[in-house]
Amino acid sequence: MNYILFDDKQLRDQLKPFTFTKPVAEIRCGILTIREKWEKVLGQPLSHLTENYLQQKFTQTSTNTNIYINGGLCPTASILAAIEALTEGQILWAGKVPLAIKTSRQLSFPIDYSQFTGSQASQQEAVILQHLPDLYLKNGDQIRADFQLITKGRQSQTITDPFTRIYAPENVFVEEGASIKAVIINAENGPVYIGKNATIQEGAVIIGPFSADEGSIVAWGSKMRANTTLGPFCRAGGEVGNSILTAYSNKAHDGFLGNSVIGEWCNLGANTNNSNLKNDYSEVKLYSYATRQLEKSGELFCGLFMGDYTKAGISTMFNTGTVVGVCANVFGAGFQDKHVPSFRWGGADTAYEPYRFEKATQVINETMKRRNKHLTDTDLQILRYIQESEASI
Repeated sequence: MNYILFDDKQLRDQLKPFTFTKPVAEIRCGILTIREKWEKVLGQPLSHLTENYLQQKFTQTSTNTNIYINGGLCPTASILAAIEALTEGQILWAGKVPLAIKTSRQLSFPIDYSQFTGSQASQQEAVILQHLPDLYLKNGDQIRADFQLITKGRQSQTITDPFTRIYAPENVFVEEGASIKAVIINAENGPVYIGKNATIQEGAVIIGPFSADEGSIVAWGSKMRANTTLGPFCRAGGEVGNSILTAYSNKAHDGFLGNSVIGEWCNLGANTNNSNLKNDYSEVKLYSYATRQLEKSGELFCGLFMGDYTKAGISTMFNTGTVVGVCANVFGAGFQDKHVPSFRWGGADTAYEPYRFEKATQVINETMKRRNKHLTDTDLQILRYIQESEASI
């Protein structure tokens, strides 16, 4: 069977700014991205059906028998069984959300769902990322699920440091090459995963569920609250809770980050803070790329959502429920706007101006060069498309 992760257009818009630069299934929630979860469960690589401007980088591979799986759907045993029970030309729904399609044809974006006969799955059993707050709301449970997926049948490396204190060591898994010194780890309420060559520096306190992926660093004296994920090669210091740093992003200094999601190759300057609760305890509103206006989030606690390649200057303050696009450079005193569009330069005490494409990509390449990486021609084409399509916002 050939499996393809497809983007639903509505979900793509609702999960921007993170889906500007990638398909939905490349979003990280828990320890793994959604694609990585499915590849571990199915035991084979998966391709993507996504928007045209991304398809060159995230290609689709189809055969005579394909199962298309919604890129926002996380795998569970019951959902997998329902997907495997599909017959040719059938679509699986959870309420009004399409979960999977079985077809011998190669589909194109956006999919016309009306051409398939339907069946229903239990909405309670379907774990779907549909809105921005879902990423941090479901992160703790996904850390638990991924922890079981990754560690099953494997033996953790032993923590030998005599000054490290671990509560519930059976819920802690350490990969080869990880360094842990003079740390407090409490895994009583959820697992703690320390990835290959990760470093947990002296005086850090970690509360599970928590994940620090390959090459990531938890800075000395920092406080990592529950339901927090550091993706590959991220660095986190200060206080972080119920948040995700996707990959190659830094919050290296003191400051608070809560109920937030930070994209790839982002940097938060020293003493950057975000608000995750309004003073009047009212529901937080978020900018929606689907409607191009502020919408009720349904959440009391809601922080910062920052797209890939964006940077914040020293002592930047982000208001409750702030959405920042791709390739923005935000700085200045005072709270920033609730929505900062992609490719903008400026801050609260100055006007936001267009961020020149050549300057923005030069900064990105200088950042990536430290990891022996660079923007490919395809990456540049994707960023140019985003800049041009968002220029009038």
